[in-house]
Amino acid sequence: MSAKLAAADPTPVGPAPAGHHVLTVLVENKSGVLSRVAGLFSRRGFNIFSLAVSPTNDARFSRMTIVVDAEDTPLEQVVKQLHKLIPVIKITELRAGTGIERELLLAAVEIDTSKRHQVLELANLFSAQIAAVTSSSMVISLAGTPDDLDAFTVLLEPFEVLELQRTGRVALTRP
Repeated sequence: MSAKLAAADPTPVGPAPAGHHVLTVLVENKSGVLSRVAGLFSRRGFNIFSLAVSPTNDARFSRMTIVVDAEDTPLEQVVKQLHKLIPVIKITELRAGTGIERELLLAAVEIDTSKRHQVLELANLFSAQIAAVTSSSMVISLAGTPDDLDAFTVLLEPFEVLELQRTGRVALTRP
């Protein structure tokens, strides 16, 4: 992650879509932990909307950011069961205003010379980076809040989007 991105204005977690809850789960960085955690949600019939996992600054641990569709009451049961898994160290539910979220989007857009300038202006407006360019397409990289990525995706609709991929949310509690 670049220093510029890390120093960006921290945007609080906004209200999650109805029924979505954002959990950050600190786990031991061991084989099978992802499978055990995802399996717990699956067995309870919860849809995982977004899941991102990566090591932390301490190589012994990984942080999972899970956005899950759930009502409040059943989610509490899953959180209690997550605490019982040996590799789980800490679970935090991020409510509005208590955390900072980011996502990464990559979009391949087909362009001709007449539209190239419009796509570049749009990328510039969102402080996106051009990751690759050919004579007929470009790949745009954008890191930001989920709302920013949603807005950017809507504005890309008039162009021919060849492929689009989002990483899923990563989140931390506010210091």
